[in-house]
Amino acid sequence: MNDITTYGLDLAKQVFQVHWVDVRSGEIQRKTLRRAQVSTFFARAPRGVVAMEACGSAHHWARQLQSLGHEVKLIAAQFVRPFVKTNKTDAADAQAIWEAVQRPDMRFVAVKREQQQAVLSLHRLRAQWVKIRTLQANQIRGLLYEFGVVVPLGWRALLNADLLTATDGPVPTLLRSELIEQLEALRAATARITALDRRIDSWQRAETECRRIAAMPGVGPLIASAVVASVADARQFRSARQFAAYLGLVPSQSGTGGRVKLLGISKRGDTYLRTLLIHGARSVLLSHSRHRRDGPLHRWLAELLKRRPSNVVVVALANKMARTIWALLAHRRTFDAAWNRAVTH
Repeated sequence: MNDITTYGLDLAKQVFQVHWVDVRSGEIQRKTLRRAQVSTFFARAPRGVVAMEACGSAHHWARQLQSLGHEVKLIAAQFVRPFVKTNKTDAADAQAIWEAVQRPDMRFVAVKREQQQAVLSLHRLRAQWVKIRTLQANQIRGLLYEFGVVVPLGWRALLNADLLTATDGPVPTLLRSELIEQLEALRAATARITALDRRIDSWQRAETECRRIAAMPGVGPLIASAVVASVADARQFRSARQFAAYLGLVPSQSGTGGRVKLLGISKRGDTYLRTLLIHGARSVLLSHSRHRRDGPLHRWLAELLKRRPSNVVVVALANKMARTIWALLAHRRTFDAAWNRAVTH
């Protein structure tokens, strides 16, 4: 009989539920814990495997329980849901987590460090400010257009515009002062984004793994820091293709009777990372179109552009970048810019 106790822990803000089986008697045990009781309970409980859904506060509790000597395994919520037998309750969720963690083919989420979570939080804040800046820029441009003022595309054109400073301009005085305040808010949002960029760049410069993948074409501070912060351990993926599948950059499959049809990319997994990689791939393709550089990567792009539309090539290049990033991180290699491939030390 396995003498290691496995616990299924359903997380919450105040009321937690634990499910486990006594290794000696085989009796099913359930316990409801208040937030302040969780650490005390697991400090006294026999050391074992604690399984949790990879949801809010999961990484915090994972670090807490690891410090108490337990092995922690985080499971994505969509992999737990099929094991909920009846109605969704805290007890049923804890039991489903307990059952899911014991599946031999279950995939787990690596526990993140505090610094990795902090960097991802900076990315979330930056993405929010980018949305706010885009919203304000579009609104200002639309309001100006109502009075016959056409501003070039891009938020930078609004920051440089002096159409509102002239007293005899086309914009009525009643609206001009409010639009000026909106432009100031646009400048403030840009300043916040710049400050966040500097903080993220400062962190990634100090991380060896960030510098390792930042040498790749199309990978800048945002992609490097987001990948390293999101992927706590690249070796949790068995292959480069599995990492690309985690980002939703591989074709989804549909078929039966031995016939499998490949569809478009699955778009599963981390949407933010996938978006960043596609933007990075688009910048590489734009540089290729402008400068026509030579090398294995650019020859591959040239051949692919003859057969596929540019957007398909961008996604294919993002897939290639993801696989290269996995090779660099999982095998601790450095990128050789001259040959566009990963080489060992």
